[in-house]
Amino acid sequence: MLPIAELNFGFSDAENYKNKENKELFNHIFVRTAELDKLCTSNVFFLVGEKGTGKTAYAIYIVNSCYRNNNAVINYIRETEYQKFVALKKEKHLTLSDYTNIWKVIIYLLIAERLKIRDMATNVIGGIVKFRTLKKVIDEYYNNAFSPEIIYAINFAEQSKLAAEIMAKYFTAGGEKTETLSFSEARFQVNLLYIQRKFEDVFNSLKLKKIYCYLLMELILGHHLFLMRIIWNVLKV
Repeated sequence: MLPIAELNFGFSDAENYKNKENKELFNHIFVRTAELDKLCTSNVFFLVGEKGTGKTAYAIYIVNSCYRNNNAVINYIRETEYQKFVALKKEKHLTLSDYTNIWKVIIYLLIAERLKIRDMATNVIGGIVKFRTLKKVIDEYYNNAFSPEIIYAINFAEQSKLAAEIMAKYFTAGGEKTETLSFSEARFQVNLLYIQRKFEDVFNSLKLKKIYCYLLMELILGHHLFLMRIIWNVLKV
């Protein structure tokens, strides 16, 4: 029997278990219930609960263990990113429907950065060519220094004119037939829609060797203790 001083009660915040040295302990003490399996089904997208109810713990466990062959990553949205959205709303005079388009572009960008050629089925050559073209777009926009975080991805949507112009340049150079396009700062929604459709076209042309690719995000609104976990099934073989 160990003395109390030598007992390991773990961490109060599950984020600490992302570190390599703590993963083994967390995998040992984490209680796997039916809810974990339900969370990994393809028709479940949200996990909502108060602070301390285990949302982060579920996410960390799935990431650490590749549970049920899920290839998962976590992106956090904190108050800095939330304030950025507020400023963008005022500057671009956004409506609620515009938020959907912005989020799609941000999420697609983060997904594209996480995907690797080695994870793709080699029998879909056309899809790989399109994906490589998309990577060139991202590399030029961010000068080969993109970090897959929300705060940097927001800029891609915010500067939609430049992003759309770079995207049109590379896909046209790649032999894709396209109509004459014109982008402007005043056509923010049009720019976003063009970018969104290009991402979707690339993703629809791909097949992954791994069963699932998940994007997990955490949202903290202001100083409130309301958190939302989004678990999005991206691509299936």
